[in-house]
Amino acid sequence: MLSGSVTWTEGMAVIGASGSGHEVLMDAAPAVGGEDRGARPKELTLLSLGGCTALDVISIMRKMQVPFESFRIDLEADTSEAHPSVFTEIRLVYKTEGEGVQREKVDRAIQLSQERYCGVTHMLNKTAKIVVISEVNGERKEL
Repeated sequence: MLSGSVTWTEGMAVIGASGSGHEVLMDAAPAVGGEDRGARPKELTLLSLGGCTALDVISIMRKMQVPFESFRIDLEADTSEAHPSVFTEIRLVYKTEGEGVQREKVDRAIQLSQERYCGVTHMLNKTAKIVVISEVNGERKEL
């Protein structure tokens, strides 16, 4: 079971504390009464997706002995205009760099994360289209 708590500090700011002992500050934009002192909850949801799939892909690439030197995921999300505002489309660009990196292995690691392992992907794809792009040494391919 996962657990956590969210505690108001002041203004519109809250601190989320995870059951594993980590904290994150969240705040609203000044336009809605916040002071912009922390990430927005939806931003953290997007980052959670990136973190979930990144950990999968890194683990799988290591098992496949992919000699990557750098790895990052750029994320963007569109939201609905009506309330409740939810993600309607999410774009993930997996960027892998390294001499001798085989695209087939990288793409397979990404696909395994998307199709089998990343629970956050499976939660979010119920409301949003998820577009996946793999970029290996600067060369892009939509998966």
